[in-house]
Amino acid sequence: MRFHYKGKYSGNPDDLPCLEHEPGAVAFREPENAAALGRIVSVIAIILLIITFGLLYLRAGEFFWSIGALLLYIASLIPHELLHALCFREDVYMYTNLQQGMLFVVGPERMSKGRFVFMSLLPNLVFGLIPFLIYMIHPQFRLLGLFGALSIPSGAGDYLNVYHALTQMPKGARTYLHKFNSFWYIP
Repeated sequence: MRFHYKGKYSGNPDDLPCLEHEPGAVAFREPENAAALGRIVSVIAIILLIITFGLLYLRAGEFFWSIGALLLYIASLIPHELLHALCFREDVYMYTNLQQGMLFVVGPERMSKGRFVFMSLLPNLVFGLIPFLIYMIHPQFRLLGLFGALSIPSGAGDYLNVYHALTQMPKGARTYLHKFNSFWYIP
């Protein structure tokens, strides 16, 4: 993996690195515009937030909060993207636009469905599910529980990508990102 930090994203998808389309490539059936995608991801995140905080309440018998968990969550945002980046074998580019809450990596690389799913889920497992489960098993680790409860919903866009890959890609297909859209093809 060769990591490139590109700085602030211009807002123009044509500025993102991408390869030529594969013959016969099929676009994932995704929302047609950023506003529609944003609404879907927001609904998924809110549902997951309600579920994770509901489980925290059921486990603890009370609502609790921690500035430390919030700071830990904020500190994990860049490592979250770096974990995505580690799953690429070739060039990967990181962009930011913090005014719009954007922090993402893209890589113009073809990958199997399994690697795409793993790449999408890895940060959410490391920063979300694992700390949350540790708390559920060992409730003395409240900081981890709250950190996980905040981190799990932040992967909503990643979960949507996984859903599209699992439901739309046939066996043996490979996928790649082209600007902000995912495509699959049969090699």
